[in-house]
Amino acid sequence: MQDLVIGFIGGGNMARSLVGGLLNTGWSGGDIYVSEPEQDKREYFEQQMGTHVSPLNGTVVQHADVVVLAVKPQVLRQVLTSARDELQRHRPLLVSIVAGIRERDIQRWSGGGISIVRAMPNTPALVGSGATGLFANALTDDTQRDTAESLLRAVGMTVWLAEEQQLDAVTALSGSGPAYFMYFMEALEKAGTEHGLPAETARLLTLETCLGSAKLAINSTEELPELRRRVTSPGGTTERALEVMDQSGLPGILNKAFDAAVKRASELAELLGRD
Repeated sequence: MQDLVIGFIGGGNMARSLVGGLLNTGWSGGDIYVSEPEQDKREYFEQQMGTHVSPLNGTVVQHADVVVLAVKPQVLRQVLTSARDELQRHRPLLVSIVAGIRERDIQRWSGGGISIVRAMPNTPALVGSGATGLFANALTDDTQRDTAESLLRAVGMTVWLAEEQQLDAVTALSGSGPAYFMYFMEALEKAGTEHGLPAETARLLTLETCLGSAKLAINSTEELPELRRRVTSPGGTTERALEVMDQSGLPGILNKAFDAAVKRASELAELLGRD
């Protein structure tokens, strides 16, 4: 992968995270192109990261073997249709991290015949702990799949999906998931303060408990239910708290919330894919 030129259309936070991840894994800024309409963002990539920059998307397409689409969903159609001629001439691998836009629409707006990988990273990628679902279309060969995987692994872990529709579930799980955990941590921290803990103490205990629990699960060969049972002593405080959560219907609430997120992801894909 190191002999390829990588281009980014869009210079927002996720593009900055991915470029930073590439640089941290030995990539040269001289092999990275970034197009971005805002001058201050271009200056950051050029001066702080050493990449090539341009206000023109076509410049990136002309130079790159792989083009990462990192713009807002609402502008992707205009970006691709305006660069269609360059895309058809150079035919780079397109890696889209744009939420919600289907492969068929990316293909249509690009003029057809393009290798495309859709990627759904999440915001922890900004700190190198991302979780990304990947789907490749039929035109993408094994080498291109490896390239896309290596690119996203620079900011965390990746999983491949057999069907594009599964990206809606990925969106609801890992894409929206950080907000779920923040919501739960916010409530847990508030409960701590309401029972007499200083605010900073409640915050620290909440954050470290969440981080430690995730590390424990990652480093264990046991399934989550078994890990939960190990910290739930019969007749103890944890058992009592979990009983209340079950009686309140928390698992059902989470399932309904997840289902709503999946349906909304599908709705947005249909809406954003319209011409």
